[in-house]
Amino acid sequence: MRLFLRDIWKYRKYMIRAAKAELRSEVTNAYLDWFWWVLEPVCNMLIYYLIFGIVFLNSERYYLVFIYSSITMWTFFQKTMVSSVQLIRDSKAIITKVYLPKPVLLLEKMVLNAFKMAISAVIVVVLMLPYRVPVDAHLAGLIPVLCVFFLFTYGCGCILMHFGVYVSDLAYIVSIVLNMLFYFTGIFYSVQDCIPAPWGSVFEAMNPLAFLIAQMRNALIYQNPVAVRGMLCWLVGALILAVLGSRIVYRYENTYVKVI
Repeated sequence: MRLFLRDIWKYRKYMIRAAKAELRSEVTNAYLDWFWWVLEPVCNMLIYYLIFGIVFLNSERYYLVFIYSSITMWTFFQKTMVSSVQLIRDSKAIITKVYLPKPVLLLEKMVLNAFKMAISAVIVVVLMLPYRVPVDAHLAGLIPVLCVFFLFTYGCGCILMHFGVYVSDLAYIVSIVLNMLFYFTGIFYSVQDCIPAPWGSVFEAMNPLAFLIAQMRNALIYQNPVAVRGMLCWLVGALILAVLGSRIVYRYENTYVKVI
């Protein structure tokens, strides 16, 4: 833990500068510039709204906010997982010349995706205005939800980053698993309400992404308190995952250059 915190502080400027450089490179030759970071989730939101909100007459309140806020969280997780698998191999030009703590590479990607997530969050606020979504003190529940979410994402990313060095086909497996997980996470529906009781509550509690997205909706849309017991359970799980992933990466990071 001391080594991890020291590396974060030591390489904090590198993470920010690298994220900025990658953000610029993504839109260098694009006519719509940074608007592409918003266009994709907006198009997905409109598709799901058309199919499930209009065609299938979904009765969820504030359905556009319901969908877009979920897509915002999912996109951050999905993009981080996809990039983490090939992260060591894609960073070969850097790590073969200078030493760079490998968790820093993952954190740089998370900073980049968090910036895009923040832009999408602005769109969420804009969508809340015409719906007149009420806001109260329960909104503070977003802070622990996002903290656990980022910690869980980091832990999963570390593990995928490590095994991605040794398993060349892991990217295909991760893509398939993410596609399946997308539909089981309740991005465009409520897991607890749409799956018959008591299995809906059980399935939501056992799926960390479904649980955290549901708690985000409670705090942001429905003015309900977050589930403290569930949050504590997944906080412990995310901490274990993050510590385990960091230890694995730090232990084997010197062998990655030899493998790639």
